[in-house]
Amino acid sequence: MPVNYTTPSAEQLFPVAGVRLGTAEAEIRKKNRRDLTLIELAPGATVAGVFTLNRFCAAPVQLCRKHLASGSEIRALVINTGIANAGTGEPGLAAAQASCEAVAQTLGINPQQVLPFSTGVILELLPVERLIAGLPAAQADLAADHWHAAAHAIMTTDTVAKAASRKFTVDGQEITISGISKGAGMIKPNMATMLGYLATDAGIAQPLLDALVKEAADASFNCITVDGDTSTNDSFVMIATGQSGARFVDGSEAGWAEVKAALIAVSVELAQAIVRDGEGATKFITIAVEGGQDAEECRKVGYAIGHSPLVKTAFFASDPNLGRILAAIGYAGIGDLDVDGIRVWLDDVLVAEKGGRAASYQEADGARVMQQAEITVRVDLGRGPATAKVYSCDFSYDYVKINADYRS
Repeated sequence: MPVNYTTPSAEQLFPVAGVRLGTAEAEIRKKNRRDLTLIELAPGATVAGVFTLNRFCAAPVQLCRKHLASGSEIRALVINTGIANAGTGEPGLAAAQASCEAVAQTLGINPQQVLPFSTGVILELLPVERLIAGLPAAQADLAADHWHAAAHAIMTTDTVAKAASRKFTVDGQEITISGISKGAGMIKPNMATMLGYLATDAGIAQPLLDALVKEAADASFNCITVDGDTSTNDSFVMIATGQSGARFVDGSEAGWAEVKAALIAVSVELAQAIVRDGEGATKFITIAVEGGQDAEECRKVGYAIGHSPLVKTAFFASDPNLGRILAAIGYAGIGDLDVDGIRVWLDDVLVAEKGGRAASYQEADGARVMQQAEITVRVDLGRGPATAKVYSCDFSYDYVKINADYRS
């Protein structure tokens, strides 16, 4: 069960003018489940994305980068689950290209106007003929209010679908944002085994959207870790259809700050949902690092704590074996770190200061916090003004079970 997370109902996910979504059962890997999603965009939409830094990046990721770099107006996204089409060489690229060509033929557009996405098992060829055969059903299912169905259709080991939506008014114009994400394991910054799609009916010029998707990813999907594994298929895409009438060109316009903040907030909500549904997770952990010389060294400390199997298993056991946190801080890679200046808290409980255990710390207080489903680890490095947050979860027995059985 995810940690304090419930999938929004279909009625809670608002249609975004200029976006239609359809799903189908293509039997990509398993029968009797919706595993193919088609997203159609109206003319005039701008699209930007960020992708995995894994050098074994999947064939669809390579094509997405190519199609976005071409400057073509993106008119469709096609997403399959079950097979990742990663580690598949030239045949994988050919399959991804064939899927783009099939979508283009179905919708009457150019193949370069299609972005393909895959998630699932690595090192297995995508049965592209099944994907192509499923496209007519996905096209017939296209509707503006199918965000809920699409959130379910992109799942792999997720236990719940992940989605978020909101409406707000800026300068007299109503703006809508809706998004979906998937991911539960092989989750690490830059980015996770995750897919994320976020759309708004605001109009955002391409250079502004390109900058925003990177900023939003750094505040959200690049701040999560479940198991420290960076996947081959990670993708986060932001879509701006412009159909609300609100238009932002360079960020100087009235209302841009509110729109930008809302898009980042929804990105954070979708990213946190992934960690809350981490494979076998029973606890959601926020690691807040402050007092760094720059944000990068704060992230290093946050990731070191969030990745550590020893820290994560201690949280699962509700065991305040907090020396593991200090050890992670120490090996985070800050060469001139003065440990005497570091302070560490579990929620409001001061655990460590002056290079060791805080004089006021009582193990009963630590054990009380460790029993909670949501915990904040706060670290003050005492070196400067920078801050960063990382979102993580614990490791339970079920993490091993889920990943041992994943291909069966």
